[in-house]
Amino acid sequence: MNPSQNPPQETLNVLLERYRAFVKKELFPLDLSVVIGPFRSYLPQLQALRKEAKNLGLFAPHLPKEEGGLGLNLVQFAQVSEILGQSPIGHYVFNCNAPDIGNMELLHLFGTEAQKNTWLKPLQEGKIRSCFAMTEPEHAGSNPINMSTTATREGDYYRINGHKWFTTAADGASFTIVMAVTNPDADSPYQRASMVIVPLDNPGYRFIRNIPIMGEAGEDYMSHAEIKFEDCIVPAANLIGSEGAGFALAQERLGPGRIHHCMRWIGICERVFDLMCRRAISRELDLGKPLAEKQTIQNWIAESRAEIKASRLMVLDTAEKMQELGAKAVREDISTIKFFVADVLMKVIDRAIQIHGALGITDDTLLSFWYRHERGARIYDGPDEVHKSALARSILKSYRNDG
Repeated sequence: MNPSQNPPQETLNVLLERYRAFVKKELFPLDLSVVIGPFRSYLPQLQALRKEAKNLGLFAPHLPKEEGGLGLNLVQFAQVSEILGQSPIGHYVFNCNAPDIGNMELLHLFGTEAQKNTWLKPLQEGKIRSCFAMTEPEHAGSNPINMSTTATREGDYYRINGHKWFTTAADGASFTIVMAVTNPDADSPYQRASMVIVPLDNPGYRFIRNIPIMGEAGEDYMSHAEIKFEDCIVPAANLIGSEGAGFALAQERLGPGRIHHCMRWIGICERVFDLMCRRAISRELDLGKPLAEKQTIQNWIAESRAEIKASRLMVLDTAEKMQELGAKAVREDISTIKFFVADVLMKVIDRAIQIHGALGITDDTLLSFWYRHERGARIYDGPDEVHKSALARSILKSYRNDG
């Protein structure tokens, strides 16, 4: 995107205030009820909020202006993403939720004109939802080159067979982008897989279930599905990019995606921090003294503020470098923010639960919801341990070369 198309900082500051006001006024009063559910019963209200966001010129902030968005660059959108992350329905209302945002980026960069007209345009307009099918129950997700799902070319079609799970938001989606092996004999294991679009009304697609996450299955946008492809036949024209380019495309999708995730986590931290401080002030112990006077509580509040601020600065620095130099140049930074911010997220939520006492483990606040659903932050998009190992190897490589 041409940097001259991005709004100047002064304009961005005004825009950020508009997002803050909308989230606080429209989403905060509703979001706890939505996550308790059932989610579908709130879809009319959420669609009305989407329409209002469009009318206010706040919809799809990540998209170029010519495609109905605000034309924000990566760093600018990261700041918006933090604000939207303060509510579990924030990104959904503004049509920049995962996995849709990643699929939009993918189709925008690599889709054919036919694919863009059929799938990308209605996705950008918020008329449909999508999902992304890569993880398989039979293989470790931390090493996705081990994949059993196949897409076999048969003339002008692909025949897809395989078993996927943790396909986020498959429930209610119109299509999925599936990672499948098309070139099993390729020289490199990273050139075996491709990405193929599958409409979910295809008779070869089977929805098995929404997977319970710590006892809660969820539905629609707030769900993770187990699915199967059984002799699922789609046109060869549904291939994204070229055969064998699946992992290269995945990296293009995951780089900015990790920025988005980290800023959303920071937004969650800010909402949780606010709940924590309010509880510390309002909850009285012996002789009418509030929790806030206890040194341990003060330590938790101070540590949380420092860690949240450090996380924000670290992620925005990475976003700036990625914007200027590209995703490959910031691999170390991406690994760093992924495990660092995920760890801060869980620490802050855990402290807030402890400060709330028994209330913290109920569904009377958002804390238990986030504790259940964001524990996966240390697993998806690469487990913490994989990112730490990759970072350490990269650091030590320079020392070996110096020796």
